[in-house]
Amino acid sequence: MTNDRRAALINGLRDLAAFLEANPDVPAPCFPRIHYFAEGTDSEMRAEIDGIAALLGTEIDPGDLGYGHYRTGLNFGPVEYTAVGILARARARHDADVSYTGCVAPDPITPDAGTPARAA
Repeated sequence: MTNDRRAALINGLRDLAAFLEANPDVPAPCFPRIHYFAEGTDSEMRAEIDGIAALLGTEIDPGDLGYGHYRTGLNFGPVEYTAVGILARARARHDADVSYTGCVAPDPITPDAGTPARAA
């Protein structure tokens, strides 16, 4: 992440926190999550996530390995920072799952008569 993008993220998080603090009637999520996605080959992603885990002082989450996600994370109260590498076999499985996208066109969803339509 470039310094400009990193600074913009940090400023955006601070602005969000200030906004939520100043506007207590605006609902806030119970468990917000920030995800960083590694890129590269499987071995490159594993090495990067291992390095992030060392910086965070955390372990690799074994529960996600079966899904092809090489992941670590750290909680700051209810806020979670997660770094993940989606390995090649998981990406291939996802590509196969969505390969039929657009082949079936369901009827459009229309609002119930008693449900107000949302403004665009």
